[in-house]
Amino acid sequence: MIDQNPILAVPTLPLARYRLTFRAAADLRLPAYTGSAWRGAFGRALKRLVCVTREPACPACLLYRSCIYPYVFETPPDPGVGKLTRYTAAPHPYVLVPDDQSRGIATGTILNLSVTLFGHGNRQLPYVVHALSQAGQAGLGRHRGTLELLRVAQADGGEWQTIYVPGADFSPLPAVMPAVPPMPKRLTLRLLTPLRLTHEERLVSQDRFRFHLLFSSLLRRISLLTAFHTDDPLDTDFAGLTQAARAVELAGARLRWHDWTRHSSRQDALIQMGGLVGEIELDGAGLEPFWPYLWLGQWTHAGKGAVMGLGRYWIE
Repeated sequence: MIDQNPILAVPTLPLARYRLTFRAAADLRLPAYTGSAWRGAFGRALKRLVCVTREPACPACLLYRSCIYPYVFETPPDPGVGKLTRYTAAPHPYVLVPDDQSRGIATGTILNLSVTLFGHGNRQLPYVVHALSQAGQAGLGRHRGTLELLRVAQADGGEWQTIYVPGADFSPLPAVMPAVPPMPKRLTLRLLTPLRLTHEERLVSQDRFRFHLLFSSLLRRISLLTAFHTDDPLDTDFAGLTQAARAVELAGARLRWHDWTRHSSRQDALIQMGGLVGEIELDGAGLEPFWPYLWLGQWTHAGKGAVMGLGRYWIE
């Protein structure tokens, strides 16, 4: 039998959402989806900012487990966390969500980049902001169009509060755990960016999509984020939850495959990053054990490429 208490326990993952506003300093041309470009530019800028040894690879560096760069961008598993030693990589403590923009951007155009930091990742906020500012100045995309940081705002309830303007004081708010509202009688998950799930080593297409595949991805991602980036790792009946999710039927689904490719500077190649977009409808009856994870997943995202904004959904 499934132990009901741990199943109904709410995962604890404090987070904060930030919005960085930039102005295009010159005409520029962006890729079709800028999440990948932002992630690459962010990583390069952060390493330039904090790396003091200039080692070519982080794992061999003396500062590997104390440096900000690998913690944020190449998060190493903690050998002291026993049950997690089997993971060769840990989830990063951030998600980047760029504005939807046309490829051609004129001088003076305003662009926003949303950043969500999880748990202890919020301690590195000044470095994250400075690195993203430097990334904008260095240029985005293959044509290196430059962007100037104007301000940083933080979500405070339903409002955005300015916490930083270049040259002024920095005044962030504490990270908080999003409040989980009551379970609705019926809900719709709208997939806003491609959701890339794998099952039996194959990408999940619209005809193979099942609720338990989405939930398993969320459960794994949220549990690892709490384990690596908080002091309160999720402790629940993982097997029981996963098995129970198999019984959940979709009330409706309008899904399609959205093809998208990104250019990898490291591999100098185009990488396929397509996934599912559309809507999933669920009846609330029987969803109570899964509801906190579905709600929190709006900020953690799900599936592959989550840090660059893929697997983003909103609940209606």
